[in-house]
Amino acid sequence: MSQSILTPPRPSAPPLNALRAFESAARLGGFKAAAAELSVTPGAVAQHIKALEHWVGAPLFERMSHGVRLTDLGADVIGDFSYAFDRLGQAVIKLREGAGPRAIRVAVLPSIAQLWLSSRLPDIRAIDPDTTISITALDHPPNLAREPYDLSIFFREPGEFEHGVEVCRDAIFPVCAPSMAASLGEPGDLAGLLFLHDVSMTDDWRQWLDYAVPEQHVNTSGPTFSLYSLALQEVENGAGIIIGHEPLVRASLRKGSLVAPFPERLVISRRLVIETPAPVRETSLIDKIIVRLRSD
Repeated sequence: MSQSILTPPRPSAPPLNALRAFESAARLGGFKAAAAELSVTPGAVAQHIKALEHWVGAPLFERMSHGVRLTDLGADVIGDFSYAFDRLGQAVIKLREGAGPRAIRVAVLPSIAQLWLSSRLPDIRAIDPDTTISITALDHPPNLAREPYDLSIFFREPGEFEHGVEVCRDAIFPVCAPSMAASLGEPGDLAGLLFLHDVSMTDDWRQWLDYAVPEQHVNTSGPTFSLYSLALQEVENGAGIIIGHEPLVRASLRKGSLVAPFPERLVISRRLVIETPAPVRETSLIDKIIVRLRSD
């Protein structure tokens, strides 16, 4: 009797990465969004899903000219896969918490990291010098049910977060260098200036102008920056004017490198929020860090 008969090859299961790509693309509605969440290329997501479809023997997505849509088979199973990956993420979090890690992993928007969090890090490290603080700058909030972060610090709308605390509401208003502010007496004086924009908050100028000068049309064309901190530096250099976000420009306003030339400040629904994967136990290390971060 041959060895192959005694120990026949076992059927192979689909790769975990292919299942993860399918679940992410189905939940988020496309390969591009899934690629951003999984930190891979859309092409890699497409290849993973193609391999999974080959293994299944049936399509899971309908490919269309403007995106993809789940087939009936894909729609029938996506709930089970999302539940499974949520439970897997919860198990990983439980495993890490039980091991008592001596590192705190923080996911944060780049502008918040540079302009709000960086000055607070010495105080955070002083809470427990034996614990390391790891900072990861991300353009979008992570899925804390799936990704191994202890804290997530982003601007969020009401209802977008489950476990977390609000630091403050965001207020927006123009800021510029002191030398430029001398020529600005009222919002109507903005005409002709160079308007700077942040790529992640492209609607700020329209919101503020609709609030401050709704009867006027102001051309706000100007350069867009992927790093808000770099745009603020250019504004400090006198290159133009930009919408300031109060939590992010507070320090510059205090030291006088930036000024707010107009009194009109628009408080918007967006909040600066510190999120956690689960409710935080009072007096825990995470709780102490959050309390210190919220203090001004």
